[in-house]
Amino acid sequence: MPQATVDRASEFLGGLFTSLTERGRSLFKSSSDQPKSKDELISLGETLLSRRGEATGVAMASALLSGYDGATEEDQIGFLDALAEQFGPDLAQLTAAVETFHVSGASPDAASQLLKAAEPRRQELIRRLNLAPGGTASLVRMREAVLAHLREHPQLKNVDDDFVHLFTSWFNRGFLVLQRIDWNTPANILEKIIRYEQVHAIHNWDDLRARLAPADRRCYGFFHPQLVDEPLIFVEVALTLDRPAAIAPLLDLDREPIAAKAATTAVFYSISNTQKGLAGISFGNFLIKQVVEEIKRELPNVQSFVTLSPVPGFAKWLKQERANEESALLDASARAELAVLETPDWQEDREVAEHIRPLLLPLAAAYFLQAKNPRGQPLDPVARFHLGNGARLESLNFLGDRSPNGMRQSHGLMVNYLYALDEIENNHEAFVERGQVAAASAVRKQLPSKPVTSEPRKANGKSNGALAIAPPA
Repeated sequence: MPQATVDRASEFLGGLFTSLTERGRSLFKSSSDQPKSKDELISLGETLLSRRGEATGVAMASALLSGYDGATEEDQIGFLDALAEQFGPDLAQLTAAVETFHVSGASPDAASQLLKAAEPRRQELIRRLNLAPGGTASLVRMREAVLAHLREHPQLKNVDDDFVHLFTSWFNRGFLVLQRIDWNTPANILEKIIRYEQVHAIHNWDDLRARLAPADRRCYGFFHPQLVDEPLIFVEVALTLDRPAAIAPLLDLDREPIAAKAATTAVFYSISNTQKGLAGISFGNFLIKQVVEEIKRELPNVQSFVTLSPVPGFAKWLKQERANEESALLDASARAELAVLETPDWQEDREVAEHIRPLLLPLAAAYFLQAKNPRGQPLDPVARFHLGNGARLESLNFLGDRSPNGMRQSHGLMVNYLYALDEIENNHEAFVERGQVAAASAVRKQLPSKPVTSEPRKANGKSNGALAIAPPA
């Protein structure tokens, strides 16, 4: 179908929907856009659930969402609390359905009715709110508020579960559209790329141009039909001749670009989720796989797909290990030597950095291969993401990120994950089923079998003055 025909059809349907909404507004006299109190919002919610007319329902949904957006924080929290406490399952219907289920001997019809009765009323309310123009974006912001207040209002956990349940369907991979983002992309979207970049800050338009315009750079994002100018997640890609060990050369504004057809490696160096209200709704695994296919189709010469990834939890974990006098990973001499990590700009002193390197890398290997969270998974969130997608931990890069943020969160450590296309499925299954971390032998060889020490090794009974790692038993 010609694009012009598609555009005219879209314009026609959009106008029809707007007309329907406006007619509903005229029928529903109280649908003003004024801020509303908690009680007014709750009343609107109850009324919306009781109505069957689509036109009035859309108008009421719009009124509730606009009233919520304009309400005070106290009234917003009050409405969210009401979602948890007053918009749960209809207890009378649920009790009747349970009795019928038992009496019927768990017949399929009775089971269906039980499932229907057990569904919280707030799920249907959220569905109806989604019918309002801009409803999806408003609900994403509402869930962001739920997450922000979850600690002080633990009853909102049930509300969050319902948002996740619905969002998982609404933001299903089948609804997402992959788009390349380049220097010709509309400015309003480019501004959001600058704003949403979470890994390596984009400082200005020149910085953005350097990431989008050169022939050896790519950027892709997932978009949703209801959030057309909001990338849900985007990935920045550098096309290179080999696997990089540091981020600065990739971001250097004065670097010399290479021809895309000369590249052999695609480096995913930044992946940013943009919507806090969609936390926990996974897009990244689909994004990477589809981008790999896009690059392979465009540039068959690219055979290696790697990341250059941050290690956001390493510095915090290492600080705890250093404070633990009974740590099995490092001895007192290493703890004393690593105190220099608290010194500003220690990385600029080459001699100090060379002393720290043989201490830090074995500890980094232990962090990735041995340190686990309560669920038995790697502590590092970026590691969980890539390993869960089937990547392999390929290398540890000392001082790969010397930026203030890189030094603060990982003492400059960065890592490469390799997406070996013929290993992805096996790596994914091993990680998900057995918690097994796929790692290159070069990484595993750095794992210390004895506590890391700064005591110098000795040759012919004399100290050689070098820092050492205790040899294997």
